[in-house]
Amino acid sequence: MLIDDYSVEVFTPPCEPGAERYAARARFEVDISEILPYLNATLRGAVYLPDAKALTWKTGGHNVAFHSFEIATSNVEDRTEAEEELTGLIDIVNRTWDGRGEIEADHTPRRRPTPMAIFKLLPNTNCKQCGEPTCFSFALKLCASQRSLADCPPLTAPEHAADLAALQDVVIDAPSVGRRG
Repeated sequence: MLIDDYSVEVFTPPCEPGAERYAARARFEVDISEILPYLNATLRGAVYLPDAKALTWKTGGHNVAFHSFEIATSNVEDRTEAEEELTGLIDIVNRTWDGRGEIEADHTPRRRPTPMAIFKLLPNTNCKQCGEPTCFSFALKLCASQRSLADCPPLTAPEHAADLAALQDVVIDAPSVGRRG
């Protein structure tokens, strides 16, 4: 176990006074920067910045940041959920630490794909089956983890298999639409 003691702070972000969303952070005495390349290898869509000793990730519409002595999350609905999410993130760190012998560390810096890069891989039919007015609107929502690949029925067509595979490699929280194991 890497993290066994930490303090939690839940707050409304200062840039959003009166917001109904919360941010939270867990701080600890131990430096977790050594685990970041392992998280980079296992968390789909993570953005690893080795020079900054930081890794960011989006999950369930929440922004998560792993730093040397802190894990932070934002855009959470309530205080209890924020605390539970931090507990889950610390569990991910500890499980990854315990299993690091079976994981090949990935030191490759990554960047989050742009909406345009995602848009170029979509069928570009503007069919509205996803609930969005255009494929570009859908790409914006995919980038923000507000939509999933399963929301685009045309992606399941055989002619889009290569694009779907490419999207599954870059889109965060992509569901199991033809997902490779």
